[in-house]
Amino acid sequence: MPDITLYFLQASRCIRTAWQLEELGLDYTLEFTDRENGKAPQHFKDASGDALGKFPLIKDGELIVTESGAIAEYLCEKYDTSHKLLPEDTATRIQCLRWLHAAEATYALHALAILYTRWFGADNPSAAEKTEQGMSVNVCNDMDFLDASLAKNKTKFLVGDTVTVADCMMLFSAQFILARQLGTKGRKWENVERWIAECEGTESYKRALEKTGHEL
Repeated sequence: MPDITLYFLQASRCIRTAWQLEELGLDYTLEFTDRENGKAPQHFKDASGDALGKFPLIKDGELIVTESGAIAEYLCEKYDTSHKLLPEDTATRIQCLRWLHAAEATYALHALAILYTRWFGADNPSAAEKTEQGMSVNVCNDMDFLDASLAKNKTKFLVGDTVTVADCMMLFSAQFILARQLGTKGRKWENVERWIAECEGTESYKRALEKTGHEL
């Protein structure tokens, strides 16, 4: 049996890992903390054993794995022996890996740039607003691509009719963008909203929410 501990910071990308663990049916111990002044408490960082103190973080026995994308790949490689979340077929696998990495390298990157502009541009609101308008183009392009991909595939989830690691990684990014209206310009994406509802309706995601108390 695996000896997995998930260090979970509220509210954050950590839900990705919790959902994946539930999808794989893996037992795990949860170490949870709320934020203090918007940040992870120092005692929680110290307990994790990682110098950067970033979350999610898992310990599998003595091994520490950080970064949600790396954790996702690790859990698939070690525990997804039936290739449920990361299929063996090369073309399908590449699709999953594209979304896995795009979740942070594209979607979160563009959205967080806008969030930081709001945070640190308070002294010059007009300049911050102009900057956000410019960066919103990237976010809208990203969401257009996600919506179009879902429409083209005509499947319940990103890569087929069952959950894959692509969904586990991408869901939080899309939820975060829409909840904070980060560059969305008031727009809506019908296929994205349908997909989010499908993901949130899975029993594994519901279990992850119940166990972790995650709130966006």
